[in-house]
Amino acid sequence: MPEKLNLKQLIEGCIKQKRASQKDLYKALYSYALGICMRYTGSKEEAQEVMNDGFMKVFQRIKKYDRQRPFKPWFTRVLINTAIDHFKKKEKYAFETPLDESVEPGSEQTIEGNMAYEEILEMVRKLPPQYRAVFNLRAIEGYQHDEVAEILGISVGTSKSNYARAKAKLQHYLDVYFEIS
Repeated sequence: MPEKLNLKQLIEGCIKQKRASQKDLYKALYSYALGICMRYTGSKEEAQEVMNDGFMKVFQRIKKYDRQRPFKPWFTRVLINTAIDHFKKKEKYAFETPLDESVEPGSEQTIEGNMAYEEILEMVRKLPPQYRAVFNLRAIEGYQHDEVAEILGISVGTSKSNYARAKAKLQHYLDVYFEIS
């Protein structure tokens, strides 16, 4: 199926609330959406739950989508916001990590050898939820600490601390991985 033409047609159908278009858009973007949601959750099941909630929000809000702009960034933003909302409900107080034991930015080693994407993703998934959310927003989505703090409802200091701790934990996971392999 010609993706560009079909995506526009699917969006038009979704705006008209056609079930068939919603189903086809879901199928067309399933893998992409699941990949985004898995970066923010601890398991595939949780990622699917967040993804399904995200698709529901997309279908409910698609009339607000500006058709003059690309669809995927808007779609991605809805999924990320859904994942963040999911964490705010689930881990209401988990984002407040005490700042007394801040991790100092230190020697960062480069990854030698090849790691499969799934192995890296699994390491990110092992992070505590508050670290994982900050890490994804900062390192993967490219937000600044003040933006991360605003999105998650935490202080800039907590964002910086959680990000540093996430990197330290990931470094530890990498060290263990390379000792074993």
